[in-house]
Amino acid sequence: KVQLVETGGGSVQSGGSLRLSCVASGYTYSSHCLAWFRQAPGKDREGVAVIDNDGNTRYAESVTGRFTISQTNDKKSLYLQMNSLTPEDTAMYRCGVSFSPSTCKNWPRHGMDYWGKGTQVNISS
Repeated sequence: KVQLVETGGGSVQSGGSLRLSCVASGYTYSSHCLAWFRQAPGKDREGVAVIDNDGNTRYAESVTGRFTISQTNDKKSLYLQMNSLTPEDTAMYRCGVSFSPSTCKNWPRHGMDYWGKGTQVNISS
């Protein structure tokens, strides 16, 4: 059973930093991508960042230069370093994994195959 568990959310002031973690289990290493999405109340889900097997990364324009996605060598732990946070970054952050080359290539057009339950990030001004 594929499982993803996020940790690291919390409440910080604008300009602060947080580091989110996601531990994945239940699958054998294979071609896949890991990604972070977020959703604020009343807003659509937004793809934040994605990383593939080769370590290639892509970011939403809104977080480029502030957020950094990374993964461990075994591709089972995913991180999101978030700096220079603003109230607009307030959302539920979820990690996801996809084994579909099409989904990974076309991120964030499609949802991931499996999701974690999420971790809440609150940024105050």
